[in-house]
Amino acid sequence: MSTLFLEKQLHPFDILFRNLYESNAQFAPAIEAKINHPVDIYENKKGLHFEIACTGLEKSDINISIEGDVLKISYNKIEDKCCDVNECTYIHKGIARRSFSLGYKIASKYDLSKAEAEMKNGLLKLSIPYADAAKPLLLKIK
Repeated sequence: MSTLFLEKQLHPFDILFRNLYESNAQFAPAIEAKINHPVDIYENKKGLHFEIACTGLEKSDINISIEGDVLKISYNKIEDKCCDVNECTYIHKGIARRSFSLGYKIASKYDLSKAEAEMKNGLLKLSIPYADAAKPLLLKIK
């Protein structure tokens, strides 16, 4: 194989790899990649349910709002008060306490006015029951 053939074969990969770390490249740098916040969403006979990981957060840290048919859940990180940069050095920092802002458009078959939220053991649970209009109706034959 000629060297020219190998260069042509590897060239697109080299560009992709280089673009991962260059801020002026066509792709977003790996360092700036958005990390999705851990959320489970499921539906059962009672309605729609969200489970959102909130490790190390207090109830008062989290904002939940309903605007029309949009459910918004957010947390704005406050700088760590426990460790000044000059006082300590992390050996390993595995607990992600980063800000998040989640928004979900909720279908009209759910009743957002009856939504409930509960936080236990670092897990925020939101429950939205079905709307009365979405429940099946039985019609009597005349």
